[in-house]
Amino acid sequence: MALRPLTTVGDAEDILGVMIATWGDHQLLPREMIVALAESGNVPYGAVGDDHVLTGYVLGWAGVDEQGLHVHSHMLAALPDRRHRGVGFALKLAQRAQALDQGIHVVRWTFDPMVARNAWVNLGKLGAVADRFRRNFYGEMTDTLNEGERSDRLVVRWDLDGDPGPRSASPDAETVTVPVDYSELRQRDPEAAREARNETAAALETHLRDGRHVVGFDRDRSAYLVERS
Repeated sequence: MALRPLTTVGDAEDILGVMIATWGDHQLLPREMIVALAESGNVPYGAVGDDHVLTGYVLGWAGVDEQGLHVHSHMLAALPDRRHRGVGFALKLAQRAQALDQGIHVVRWTFDPMVARNAWVNLGKLGAVADRFRRNFYGEMTDTLNEGERSDRLVVRWDLDGDPGPRSASPDAETVTVPVDYSELRQRDPEAAREARNETAAALETHLRDGRHVVGFDRDRSAYLVERS
C-alpha cells in the first residue's frame, strides 16, 4: 500500500468512487470541489494498492476557531473490503505529516460516539481528545450508514506535536459505556439502540459541559474515559 497526494481530476473521480461505496449515492461532494480543495492547498491523501486502485482517502481543509488554525478533517473512507486493516490509521498519519509540513499543529474532526471501533482509533491509537459534543450535529442524514439516526457527534482535537498514541488516564477517570457493536444492536433491537444513543448523549453532554474532556477509550469495557483536562 502506498500513500500519495490526490491532485488530479482523475483522482477526484476515484475519491467519488470510494465515497459512493461507503455512503451510497448521496449528496456527493462535487468533483470540482475536490479539485478546488487540492488547488487551494487542502490536498486529499489516498491509499493505493499494488493494483493501482484507490483503496481509501482522507479529505479536509484549513479551518480556524477560537483556539486558532487547524485542519478540519471532514472525510476518511476505505473500500468496504479493505476496512479494518490499518488503512484509516495510515491516512491519518499522512494527514498529520501534511499539516506539520504546512505549519499547522492541530487537526479536528467529528465522529459518531456510538461507533466503538472509530472511538478506539481516534482516541486510543491516535491519541486525540474529545472536547465538544454536538447533538444532531448534521441534522437528518440520508446516506446508507446514517439514515434514520440522530447525527450526534463528538468533536475531537488532535495535537500533532507529540507522538501519536494513547494518552494515560487517571485511575479515577469516569466512564461512559457504549455498545461494542452499535450497528448490530441497531439491526437487532432498534428501540434498545435508540435508548443507548439517548443515554450516551445525555452523559457526554453532562461531562463536557462541566469542563471535562474525553481522553481515551477502553476497548475491554467499550467505554470512554472522561476526566478534567
